[in-house]
Amino acid sequence: MNQNALQQKKAAVSEISEGLKNSKTLAIVGYQGLTVAELNELRRTLAGKNARLGVYKNTMAARAFHEAGIEGLDEYLEGPNAFVFSEEVSTGVAALYKFSRYHEKLVLRAGLVEGKVVDGAGLKAVAKLPSKEALLSMFCMVLNEPMASLARAIDAIANKDGQAAAN
Repeated sequence: MNQNALQQKKAAVSEISEGLKNSKTLAIVGYQGLTVAELNELRRTLAGKNARLGVYKNTMAARAFHEAGIEGLDEYLEGPNAFVFSEEVSTGVAALYKFSRYHEKLVLRAGLVEGKVVDGAGLKAVAKLPSKEALLSMFCMVLNEPMASLARAIDAIANKDGQAAAN
């Protein structure tokens, strides 16, 4: 085998392995039928969500999965695939899901979410989860509600007493 080709393959496996180490979510998507402009639009969208799309040969991905000890994704490595590495659990997958609703050629095949293999339906479920910021906002609202209710009750009592004294 040509040394240059061997080096390129090793670099691809290394790049996939790095993506697996630095990401909380990996999505395998079928992109056959998308235009170059649509793929570039998807890359821009994902870049804004701290996610990265890469196109690799399935054999290189299978080798990287094997080296990382990941099993269960090999069955999804057929046909042209793109691999999306996301730093957040749901943001990258949510962007993919939203994009796939408008571009039917993009197919969510499977993925790896915090070390667990999920199928396309599992990726869609993850995509519908709120982002970390939204969850923190909801949590703060839940913590704040008892104090807000108490403040409203005290205000209502104070206003009632004030009206009674005025009469």
